[in-house]
Amino acid sequence: MASVSVCSLPVAGFSFENCKRNALLEGDFSKKGHKLPAGRKTGTTIAGIVFKDGIVLGADTRATEGMIVADKNCSKIHFISPNIYCCGAGTAADTEMTTQLISSNLELHSLSTGRLPRVATANRMLKQMLFRYQGYIGAALVLGGVDCTGPQLYSIYPHGSTDKLPYVTMGSGSLAAMAVFEDRYKPDMEEEDAKALVREAIASGIFNDLGSGSNVDLCVITKNKLDYLRPHDIANKKGVRSGSYKYKRGTTGILKEKIIPLEVVEETVQTMDTS
Repeated sequence: MASVSVCSLPVAGFSFENCKRNALLEGDFSKKGHKLPAGRKTGTTIAGIVFKDGIVLGADTRATEGMIVADKNCSKIHFISPNIYCCGAGTAADTEMTTQLISSNLELHSLSTGRLPRVATANRMLKQMLFRYQGYIGAALVLGGVDCTGPQLYSIYPHGSTDKLPYVTMGSGSLAAMAVFEDRYKPDMEEEDAKALVREAIASGIFNDLGSGSNVDLCVITKNKLDYLRPHDIANKKGVRSGSYKYKRGTTGILKEKIIPLEVVEETVQTMDTS
């Protein structure tokens, strides 16, 4: 006789079953000498907008390793094809290798079709690859380019979801950059106005996010030309010391002095016996 299952109503209030489970797992791991993986915070500000004749992509140039600035002049705008470029936020190795792989596949696609690839094709290849790895590839991308259908701009999240918008921002400084876009973006902007707006958006991320910093890189893509401006602007210039921190000899009193003679040791080089 088949058993009848009755759905029970959920109990009201908070459930801490996962907290207990995580504590048990952590205890078992620690007994075996293992440690649970810790979360890692990365910092970046990337953005892009659609203007009258094309696309403007922008990015900062700071690469961080935890709380340490690993690189002050990192390139975050990656080549996909002659008419398509991509900004990357997240794990630097993931963004670089992912964009290089898709760029190679798009080149093969372009050779087989005999035409420049479409931005939608690059978007589909990127989103399918990231969805396949379920977020374990930490690449948040802003993809932009101009093809036979006109300027196209996409944001691609690490789990594979995408958005097609007139202006997008990603990275830890995306909220500050989005505030600038929401306030000043207008449809059908001129190229110089669009470049100035993206510059201000990236600069707002640089000054309001500790993970973003250094310079502002821009990439302007139109139907007939491509301008990769690196650096376009140095938003956060290093200050100059106004005073001298050298003190005259004798400022600090010497309480005790001890001289230890050094023993000179001659260095000899012996040849290794290879017989």
